[in-house]
Amino acid sequence: MIRHLVLFKLDEGVKRDEPRVVAGVEAFRALGGQIPELRFWECDWNVSDRPIAYDFAINSAVEDLEALQRYLDHPAHQAGVGLWREFSTWVIADYPFEG
Repeated sequence: MIRHLVLFKLDEGVKRDEPRVVAGVEAFRALGGQIPELRFWECDWNVSDRPIAYDFAINSAVEDLEALQRYLDHPAHQAGVGLWREFSTWVIADYPFEG
């Protein structure tokens, strides 16, 4: 299995309750039920207020690298990414694990 982790940092001055951010969160929360390659899906706001903390996280898993690529290419994923690209930056880690 492949773990896919993504941490998002809202751009300077962007607030969680802005309509575009709310739409982005809703788009990502819906992905778990829209993309069959996903074997595990969770996402939510960070509760830490440490200065180095990111704001929003996705933790997911797929079977293999091919499934990861299908997930990344899926139109629903691409639509969510398009929303988040407007107001955040992010870091990603993909790594194998025993499922």
